[in-house]
Amino acid sequence: MMDRRRFAASVAAAMAAVAAGERALGQEPGHVATDADVQAAMELAMKPGPRLQVAMVMYPQMTGQDLIGPHNFLCGIMNADVHLVWKTKEPVPLDRGGTALLPTMTLAECPKQVDVLFVPGGLQGTIAAIQDDAVVDFVADRGSRARWVTSVCTGSLVLGAAGLLKGYRATSHWSTRDLLPLAGAIRVDERVVEDRNRLTGAGVTSGMDFGLALTAKLTSRTYAEMLQLVNEYDPQPPFAAGSPAKAGGPMTQHLQAMFAPGNAGLKTALEGARKRRPA
Repeated sequence: MMDRRRFAASVAAAMAAVAAGERALGQEPGHVATDADVQAAMELAMKPGPRLQVAMVMYPQMTGQDLIGPHNFLCGIMNADVHLVWKTKEPVPLDRGGTALLPTMTLAECPKQVDVLFVPGGLQGTIAAIQDDAVVDFVADRGSRARWVTSVCTGSLVLGAAGLLKGYRATSHWSTRDLLPLAGAIRVDERVVEDRNRLTGAGVTSGMDFGLALTAKLTSRTYAEMLQLVNEYDPQPPFAAGSPAKAGGPMTQHLQAMFAPGNAGLKTALEGARKRRPA
């Protein structure tokens, strides 16, 4: 297996080759890391010191991609311990495909002090999570001390139910952003939103962009770009239908009507959370 220094050297060479290719093609990259940038990023990444503690909350019927995208990048941080936490260590079923993910520790075992608290989204799973006092209490407790309080998709509504988004700008899946004020948040129609130490991502695949943005905050831009290159994250979707603005009214309206019953359940859950945890 390649050690970390060989990994650093190989990535640095790859980044130099990419930059050279862009210059040869006459392209103007937004940011091209120099050798010094790469070496500095790797020295920082390998610097001895306390390991970052990342708690990624799981719950039944969550959307797997919400968690897997960020998890992929956060696990690339050399001095980070990434914990997948749930009530038990039994497999946690996802919201589609009959698949499941395995927690690495229980809520009770999770460190009291974490650098990052992360919550994924879903629909029915999010409703159940908001209605589960054990989950909301855990999120509220760890989030009250976390360096970064974060989410993807409807995970922001769980943060809101725990009282962690009051007065913060935040985003969610496009179909649920109208519910953000019920969670105490200020709605923002963007893919990734940062407000002080809150970082929220929009729906599902935005977790990839979110993961890179958070990695850059925890390490450096250059290191995050290195992970982007390692993972060849260079999205070029075959269709331009990834947002309501691009997909158009008919498709958006049809899907919004499909989501309506679930969103009504989310609204009811958030209203119940406000009653249980008044400001």
